[in-house]
Amino acid sequence: MTEGTTSAAAEGADTLTRLEQEGEIAADYLEGLLDIADLDGDIDMDVEADRASVSIISDTGSRDLQKLVGRDGEVLEALQELTRLAVHRETGDRSRLMLDIAGYRARKRAELFELGAKAAAEVRSSGEPVRLEPMTPFERKVVHDAVKAAGLRSESEGEEPQRFVVVLPA
Repeated sequence: MTEGTTSAAAEGADTLTRLEQEGEIAADYLEGLLDIADLDGDIDMDVEADRASVSIISDTGSRDLQKLVGRDGEVLEALQELTRLAVHRETGDRSRLMLDIAGYRARKRAELFELGAKAAAEVRSSGEPVRLEPMTPFERKVVHDAVKAAGLRSESEGEEPQRFVVVLPA
């Protein structure tokens, strides 16, 4: 092993340790929140795509967790930001942690990936750009990834909260 390889491996291990620590801090914060709200849920932690990922799941399929998702994921987005702030308070570093509750974000990711693939197919057949409805940053990221996987390119245009994806011909 060369010195560069050793330092890269050590840096990767340090990053993984830091992300695992973010997940643990987030899990503690969310467990406290669930206790206060008197809601049942289990916390699952992982590291995906260079970010900590924390999920609140329920074995009983409890509709109570849906309250933490809210309409169109609005409550989920707010809880994610609060959780990121809790991590920042403990670590001093900005967190890119992703929070999912009751599988909402996973289902939404699948729907958005399909939307991006359909838009790419439409652009490929028509040769014309396709503008999608305004989306959150998470939603735009998933669509951009789907378009890239389809071999096309996309851009975000507009200002928040009306920022949207434009799928472009190759």
